[in-house]
Amino acid sequence: MERADAARNRRAILRAAEELLEAHDLEHVSMDRVAAAAGVGKGTVFHRFGNREGLMRALVEERVLALSAAVESGPAPLGPGAPPAERLAAFFDAVVELATRNVKVMAAFEQASTDRLNSPIYLAWHAHVRELIAAAAPTLDADLIAHLLLGSLHSDLMLHLLRTGETHRLAVGLRSMIETLLR
Repeated sequence: MERADAARNRRAILRAAEELLEAHDLEHVSMDRVAAAAGVGKGTVFHRFGNREGLMRALVEERVLALSAAVESGPAPLGPGAPPAERLAAFFDAVVELATRNVKVMAAFEQASTDRLNSPIYLAWHAHVRELIAAAAPTLDADLIAHLLLGSLHSDLMLHLLRTGETHRLAVGLRSMIETLLR
């Protein structure tokens, strides 16, 4: 169980980081600035998050929790009960929606990440996408195709489409790729 002061500090640090990201690009969001904005010592930020990548990961993980819960036990088509192809399309729709609502945080996480392929979020998403592809199209290399589809989310093009408000185009393109792939 987390102590009350530690929980309060965590919330203050995450809120400060988010507010700084809204006002500045990632290169101007140092651990010093986050600590000062949160009203805690720099050591507290480093102790809690390790480094800037850990801090950005924590911001993203908070946003991903609801999506993860919906995938595991929410209503179909995102949750169990729908055919795999429908679940896969719903998953990518949900990821695009999540990224649309959190462009700056997601972009900061992308920039700060040094080993994205081994992050807990990526590993969980990859496992989910791989399983759905394998169930929908057993002859495909589900592992590789899951990496390719998820890799399309980690691109300058996706970030550009999100920043220019072309999220509908992005979602339609991803659905089209999925439908074509699983035919």
